Amino acid sequence: MTPFVADPVYLNGQFLPLAEAGVSPLDRGFLYGDGVYEVIPVYSRQAFRLDEHLDRLQATLAGIKLVSPLAIADWQALIARLIAAAPWDDQSIYLQVTRGADNKRDHAFPPASVAPTVFAFASPLVTTAAAVRASGVSAITVPDLRWSRCDLKVISLLANVLARQQAVDQGCAEALLIRDGYLKEGAASNIFVVKDGVLLAPPKTQLMLPGITYEVILELAARHGQPTEVREITEAELRAADEVWMTSSTKEVLAITRLDGQPVGYGRPGPVGERMWQWYQDFKNTVMRKG
Repeated sequence: MTPFVADPVYLNGQFLPLAEAGVSPLDRGFLYGDGVYEVIPVYSRQAFRLDEHLDRLQATLAGIKLVSPLAIADWQALIARLIAAAPWDDQSIYLQVTRGADNKRDHAFPPASVAPTVFAFASPLVTTAAAVRASGVSAITVPDLRWSRCDLKVISLLANVLARQQAVDQGCAEALLIRDGYLKEGAASNIFVVKDGVLLAPPKTQLMLPGITYEVILELAARHGQPTEVREITEAELRAADEVWMTSSTKEVLAITRLDGQPVGYGRPGPVGERMWQWYQDFKNTVMRKG
């Protein structure tokens, strides 16, 4: 066990200490990034929107032509056991499935007799510190150089990693990905824009990964009468925005107050984002903590 991963972890049908877990170096996840993953937030030991997360896992498995190695009930039981064993009330459950380990390295899929590798563990769910949230964070824009199936939650994330590291190297929290003149998402988050009181959200296409938090934000906006448009957002609109937010289960609703060294709006978190953050907290305490 580490401060970030609880014992036991799950690996290929067994619950065991992290220190005893190991996979073959011929595993296709290691050799090719040939696999998928899912991250499920847990509040007060209740998995949030578990069905939706497992649906997204299944959709990604289907997208890479890999049959789910576990039935839904088995996934649910695995997740429940990890949650119960972990020391934290608020957690992230990480699931990963790869195409397994053949006896050789070959780009083509291995025979059906090769079993997928299934790995899962619980981590603490740590959200943004109040002081950071109060001031907002800085971000950069980078060209979106990823492939064209960004809607699949696959483990081959090198392009995202490089973009995020470019941001970190410049003292920034996130890299916003621009493709053909349009905002898509962040390297590790979804991005929302506010202009003249209207919330703008990039549409769900194959060029972005719609997060569960993305859906929650749109639901909360509709519930509270926040004017919203789901449409393509140009780079020019991004740069002229009154507010820009990054969202995820750990970032929740976090204002980006500087973009490429320039202030966003007045250079501080804006009123629409502040309202959304409060709506999100209310929703978390009244709904998310109940499962």
